[in-house]
Amino acid sequence: MSDWTLLCDFDGTISVEDTTDTLLERFGKPGWEKLEDDWKAGRIGSRECMAGQVALLDMNRAELDKHLTERAIDPGFAAFVAYAKQHDMPIEILSDGLDYAIHFILKHYDFDYLPVTANRLEEVGEREWRLGFPNASPMCRAKSGTCKCTAAARAQGPRGRVLMIGDGASDYCVAEAADFVFAKGKLVDHCRAKKIAHAPIKDFAEALALLPALAAGKLAGAPRAAAAPLPKVVSA
Repeated sequence: MSDWTLLCDFDGTISVEDTTDTLLERFGKPGWEKLEDDWKAGRIGSRECMAGQVALLDMNRAELDKHLTERAIDPGFAAFVAYAKQHDMPIEILSDGLDYAIHFILKHYDFDYLPVTANRLEEVGEREWRLGFPNASPMCRAKSGTCKCTAAARAQGPRGRVLMIGDGASDYCVAEAADFVFAKGKLVDHCRAKKIAHAPIKDFAEALALLPALAAGKLAGAPRAAAAPLPKVVSA
C-alpha cells in the first residue's frame, strides 16, 4: 500500500457547487446571510455559523432529496478514484459540510463506499433541522464543526503522508499540516502566502495528471514538523 492518504474536501472540490450554499439559497429563512457575513468577518467560527444556518432551513426530506439529486460532481473524479484504488492510495472525504448530503450525492454517483468525515445533519421535525458535531475539537484553530487537522494527523501517523485536496477556508489549517496540497480557489492564495508546498489545480483531471509524480516522490515538499498531540474530539 502507498504511504500516501488522499484527503479530499467535498463542497466545491468534489461537488461542482457548495452544497450547503445551494440549500440555503433555495430553502434558507431570512438571517442566514447575516451569519455568513459574521463568519467571513471572523466574528464567529464556522461551527457556530453552520449550526445557525442549518436551523434556518425550511424544507422536508423529500425536498432535500430532490435538491441533492440535482447536484453535480467533478466529471474527472471517477478517473481520479480509479487511479488511487489501482495504486493503493486510500481516499477519505473530509468536510465541514453536511454528512447526509455528501452520502446522498456520493451514492447517486456510486461512490458511497468512500469514507466520509463531516457534520451530522439531524431531522428534528417535518421541516426542522439541526447540526451535530461529532468531529469537532476544542483545539481547532478555525472553530470548525469538523476538525480536519485531527483526521490529517491520524492519517500521517509516524510514517504516513497526507495529500490534501481542497478549495477554501475550511482547508486552510489542514493544508498547513499536510505533506502536499492540490489547491483550488482561495486555497491557492493561502498556500502561496504561507509558503505551503502545493500544486494549483482547476479540477480532478489536473489532479489525476499529478498523482504519478506525487507517488514517485517528484513533488517535493518541505519536511513536516513533528506531529502535535491529536486534538480531542467532542460531540455536540
